[in-house]
Amino acid sequence: MNSLADLWQRILDALAVKLSPTTINTWFDEVSIVAVEDQALVLHCPNDFKRSTIKRRFLQPIYLATMDVFSQGLEVKVLDDDQLAAYHGVRPDHPGTSPDFDKAFTFETFVAGPQNRLAYSAASSVADLPARRYNPLFIYGDSGLGKTHLLYAIRYQSKRLRPKSNVVYVKGEEFINEFIELVRSGRGDEFRAKYRDADMLLVDDIQFVAGKEQVQNEFFHTFNTLYEAGKQIVMTSDRPPREMSLLDDRLRTRFEWGLMADVAPPDYETRLAIIRNKSKILGMSLTDEIMDYIAENVTANVRQIEGILNKILAYWDLLGDQLDTESLEKAIMDTVRKANDYITPTYVIQSVARFFNLDEDTLRGQERRKDVTNARQVAMYLMRRMIPSMALKEIGKEFDGRDHTTVLHSLDKVEKLMRTDPAFAETVKEITTNINAHK
Repeated sequence: MNSLADLWQRILDALAVKLSPTTINTWFDEVSIVAVEDQALVLHCPNDFKRSTIKRRFLQPIYLATMDVFSQGLEVKVLDDDQLAAYHGVRPDHPGTSPDFDKAFTFETFVAGPQNRLAYSAASSVADLPARRYNPLFIYGDSGLGKTHLLYAIRYQSKRLRPKSNVVYVKGEEFINEFIELVRSGRGDEFRAKYRDADMLLVDDIQFVAGKEQVQNEFFHTFNTLYEAGKQIVMTSDRPPREMSLLDDRLRTRFEWGLMADVAPPDYETRLAIIRNKSKILGMSLTDEIMDYIAENVTANVRQIEGILNKILAYWDLLGDQLDTESLEKAIMDTVRKANDYITPTYVIQSVARFFNLDEDTLRGQERRKDVTNARQVAMYLMRRMIPSMALKEIGKEFDGRDHTTVLHSLDKVEKLMRTDPAFAETVKEITTNINAHK
């Protein structure tokens, strides 16, 4: 009878028909078979990052390999250390973390640079010593710059240092939806207990509560309860509290009580460090020329860099050691071109003017007709959202030198209309799609 090790080798041999040796060595070197059940193949991988990658990318190839080995496809289960102990009926010697605490998003894997060092240092501080100095901690900046990574890192570090602590993480939209659902069903006390009994509350994208009166009132009381009990509160947003015109003044004041730390797009050196770090985690050995090429051309945010590296990884799976610099450049050229700064203030204005059948000079100028004003406000909104590096003052200069207060008013008005007028929201989305389709 074949041993489990022999069976696993046969599965790896079957995988080798579809995957390169580099891919197999990178992702499956720590995997072993736990058991072969009637309808399932049970595997164990102690490495959290490799396990999550296997579950995300390789379950189907493993399933097809089981068809070759066992003449039938088996469901594939990949266990972590605690799940393995539970499978064998053994209590873990150490308290494990929730599967949500992904070790890929820790302080060790976060690349700090001049544009995010304050946020990184403050986040690390509150994870080590909650509610001692920075309470609340408010981290703000555009999408894809690492705010959520920092929240995950705080959560992971907090649970590692204080396994019994009640750390609650929630996205702003989920907080809203949960509030509506539980209050409508008469379970408001359950909702309040969940959040007000937390030792640490982490709220991602808090800006979504702005303009929702009942939700803001609920969060106000939750905030007060936690703060007065000496519990840590950390929030992220795409903008500072002062730029949320629909935010209740009571909340705005409280959000500004502690430390506000912004994150900005990484500079060249930081981008290069991010590429080195993430390529190492992914098991790829990139040349200095390739890393420099990516760092020079992908400048907007970390998420775009990750997208580039994932595309390279796909080529790596196919070509393995045959992947050379020329092949990589071809592989990422289109993505780099899309990620590059083709979206300029002028192009946004041209696109909006074209959509509303207006002259560009009219859109930039002082014309106060309602249709022109609406189009101008949409252009300001899209400029702010699609060109993260532009400050409010810079946007104002594109429209005949308007000040940042006028721009801020326009942003708030467009956001409010998008929430209340589905037709208007579709218009903004259509223009956004048109701009993104530009090559």
